[in-house]
Amino acid sequence: MFESAPHIFGLPIVFNVLAFAIVALITIVLVIGIRESAMTNTTMVLLKLCVLGFFVLVGWGYVRTENFHPFMPNGWAGVQTGAAIVFFAYIGFDAVSTVAEETRNPRRDLPIGIIGSLIICTIIYIVVAAVFTGIIPYDVLKQKLATEQAEPLTMALQYANIGRWANLFVGIVAFGSVVAHTAVLLVFQLGQPRIFFSMARDGLLPPSFAKVHPRFRTPYVTTILTGVAVALCAMFTSIDEMVDLTNIGTLFAFILVCIGILILRKRDPNRPRTFKTPLVPFVPILGVISCLYLMLGLPWITWIRFGLWLVVGMVVYFSYGFRRSRLL
Repeated sequence: MFESAPHIFGLPIVFNVLAFAIVALITIVLVIGIRESAMTNTTMVLLKLCVLGFFVLVGWGYVRTENFHPFMPNGWAGVQTGAAIVFFAYIGFDAVSTVAEETRNPRRDLPIGIIGSLIICTIIYIVVAAVFTGIIPYDVLKQKLATEQAEPLTMALQYANIGRWANLFVGIVAFGSVVAHTAVLLVFQLGQPRIFFSMARDGLLPPSFAKVHPRFRTPYVTTILTGVAVALCAMFTSIDEMVDLTNIGTLFAFILVCIGILILRKRDPNRPRTFKTPLVPFVPILGVISCLYLMLGLPWITWIRFGLWLVVGMVVYFSYGFRRSRLL
């Protein structure tokens, strides 16, 4: 549906008022407070888990083991590309670290929250993926994804031809998809304003970015600015294109974090560390290699867009942050 739409830098420009409204509501919740945001996110996650469980229970009886052959129809190249795209589902875990200052016991709670939820979500993802690929054959799925813009799980239920309850089941799963995407947006928009807040506190961005709301005690300036930027992108661009751009940017950030660990362990070995990465330098090096491997699985157009955004970021840094940084 995006082929006929106008493009800017290769991104299809569409118009989605509903996406804008959802992002606006999320921004309001985030400005009001961290507790309200956590409560909203918990509610959506519970709904999402219920819908995923419903899909597995309904779809399990329609799984055909012959659909798992060939197991990797596109070889390791397909696995690499798939992992690079699926990485979008795991980005929220790094956002947990951005709320460390708003956590009662970050030294204990953050590792449990990040690692525990990562393990649980990986298991859930594997189970759902197994049911999904067991319902619909690879060649049929490939053809449908090329010609339709349907949500994959609803597509699988429609293909299974459940019977008279099919429309109801498809509607439930489609509702879960909307909730799932909204929950992901909330986590993204929770983390990014706090990154801007920390950067402003270190002098890398204007002081206004570090303002805290007198009543709600949240970084409302950066939250609103992030909300506006995300809402405009959500309203005018394709989610598929933005997912690739988000993935490559986050993977590059992870590479910088891994390299930063190596540098700080060498330059400042005696710094107090509440969180300490084990098995240095092996873990950071493996982190760099794995992230770079996933980045290489993304399309070349994504690399070009990433390069443009990187240039914009470097211009902001050297024109403002470099001269005002309190870290140098």
